Amino acid sequence: MTTIPCRSLKSGCFTTSPLRTSICRRARTVAPGRARSTFAGGVISDRRHHPTIGLIPRLPDGACRRERSPARPIGFRMKMRVFAIVALTAGVLITPAIHQTTPATADPGDIHGPLSTRGRFIVDSGGNRVKLKSGNWHGASGTWNGNGDEADPANHGGENGRRAPLGLDRVPMDKLIGDFKALGLNSIRLPFSNEMITDSHTVTGLTANPELNGLRPLDVYDRAVEALTDAGLAVILNNHTTTTRWCCSLDGNERWNSSQSWEEWIEDWKFMAARYRGNPGVIGADLRNEVRRDTWHDPNWGLGDSRDWYDAAQEAGDAIVSHANPDLLIMIEGLNWTGIPTDLTGHERPMLKPVSKLSVTLKRSHKVVYAAHFYGYIGPNHTGATGTGETHDPRFRDMSRADLLKSMDELAGYVATTPDTHFTAPVWISEFGVGKDSEALDKAWFGTLVDWLIDRDLDFAYWPIVGFHEKDKGNQWGLLRYDTAGGLRSVTDADDWRGAHISRLLAANGKTGQVAPVRTWSMLNAIHEDDNRSLRAAADWDPGHHKLTCPDDQRLIGISSRGQGGLCTDATEVDLWQPGTQAVMVASEKVSTDWANGFTKYQCQDGQFMIGYSMDGDGMAAILCAPARKPLAGAGRTLWDDKEDQRPASREGGDYANGYLKAQCNADEYAAGIGFSYVSWRGGHPDALYCRKLG
Repeated sequence: MTTIPCRSLKSGCFTTSPLRTSICRRARTVAPGRARSTFAGGVISDRRHHPTIGLIPRLPDGACRRERSPARPIGFRMKMRVFAIVALTAGVLITPAIHQTTPATADPGDIHGPLSTRGRFIVDSGGNRVKLKSGNWHGASGTWNGNGDEADPANHGGENGRRAPLGLDRVPMDKLIGDFKALGLNSIRLPFSNEMITDSHTVTGLTANPELNGLRPLDVYDRAVEALTDAGLAVILNNHTTTTRWCCSLDGNERWNSSQSWEEWIEDWKFMAARYRGNPGVIGADLRNEVRRDTWHDPNWGLGDSRDWYDAAQEAGDAIVSHANPDLLIMIEGLNWTGIPTDLTGHERPMLKPVSKLSVTLKRSHKVVYAAHFYGYIGPNHTGATGTGETHDPRFRDMSRADLLKSMDELAGYVATTPDTHFTAPVWISEFGVGKDSEALDKAWFGTLVDWLIDRDLDFAYWPIVGFHEKDKGNQWGLLRYDTAGGLRSVTDADDWRGAHISRLLAANGKTGQVAPVRTWSMLNAIHEDDNRSLRAAADWDPGHHKLTCPDDQRLIGISSRGQGGLCTDATEVDLWQPGTQAVMVASEKVSTDWANGFTKYQCQDGQFMIGYSMDGDGMAAILCAPARKPLAGAGRTLWDDKEDQRPASREGGDYANGYLKAQCNADEYAAGIGFSYVSWRGGHPDALYCRKLG
């Protein structure tokens, strides 16, 4: 096995880890000055992509239940932010140097927002499919490995980004971007750190772009965004790390609220999204890179505590699309790692598996894109480590072709390829890559991965676009590798085996043209807190009770007897809520027919439909009704979920309340009421659902 230099791969090399104060979600104590002290310890893999979990002593995070109290003041970092687009000063670019080789000519065309989703595809404002053929241009989020003096080039693994996108010290920016386009890329994932936003350092050493020297890192990032979008390349903002340093190990960047508070992270995203609101080439917000275990705690998907990534992603996504920038897509990775990697303890890489049971619903529909990362040296239960942190689990490159395809489908692909469910969405493989100097197993793995991306017609982003080389030595992973004089070695060179795979991947357009409208399904879950997905309904329309409310363009169509679950849809009728009208809470019985004999019945009046309901524990509290834009008074029927599921035989919409009994109306019906009883063992559960025909 060839030894791969640490900088060649993406993560898992470094040994330092910031101490930080325990923080509980909402009920915070302190995040003292966002201190970034580091100390050495542990043994980390010489393979880079996944965090290896060494036993480095750290102060533990708190695990308190999140309380919905007002967020604490943010302080200096918030005072630094102005929520407006910054006027970017145009810089004079240097004439490009002549390089050794030239990438194949291609013009992928321009992508402009606003974009949205239609089932498994991303579409433009005209409903035409947009396939993201992206690359990662890293550097602004940091290349320092966390050891020693950041100013020492030896502590950057052979590639010093100088707190700016990589390569600007070697190649003029317009030449770099021209090379990106020539490959056939149409979009760029552009990583940033939270530290970058208020970083007062001045950037130096960008000799090929001297007009950028003396600017702050955020200003250089601005210039990169402007130059990319001016050239017709779409930009996806990626919150890669908290601190400006290389990712990803036990480095204080494991979660969105590592080395910072939950609120600071949300505010940073509001700032970044608003900053580029006037630029239609900025199309997406990739919320956080590789959410993973720290020394003591796992992240989770839906437990409602300070480490709940599902809740954090939903809250950040809402903050962006509801206020800061409604045009952006919201890219959400799953869980990158949980558990302690030994042969005696449970551990896994869940990725998007939890999404089938608990999917994200934002207050604006058609904005969620899920993301995942694949590298040959990691696996479903393998960290990617060699030595400490390595287990006997297979890496992806060790799997047979059939097992590899099956595993990637189970971890991510199914989200796109399973139609007509609450979790159906585009899947963007936002990192994958391989070295030019790879051996047979990695070459076979990469070929199969490309086959899978093409066959499943998934969006993608190669890691990385830019790398450094000297006489073709050094980073072997970059698609475009530049020496100190700007000399280029490209993946399109005749001696690069990857070129054929990259070419066929970029040439595979998959579905093109108009994407037919599809039914939308969205799940609600209020076990831990309110799940109010409406922008029009009052946020606290039933004080003191847990509330479930559909997005404004959907109606409630399913409930659960317990578990505080709900299913929303726009099937048959889209945007049924009459513009200019208010939602009405019903908390007393007033019905025209006894559709649930012996039960208390809360029912919307004729001409209204249910968009939500509220719970007092597992007992009913109220329903929420909205006036319809068309007459509603169809024939009714009662479904009971007290003893069994009563749902359409097709199971359309998917399992929105896993483990609980459910009642769900047909797609040509609307929910008009809920029946319940406190007699005996029933406990006020929503046991009856009144469904009426649309039209």
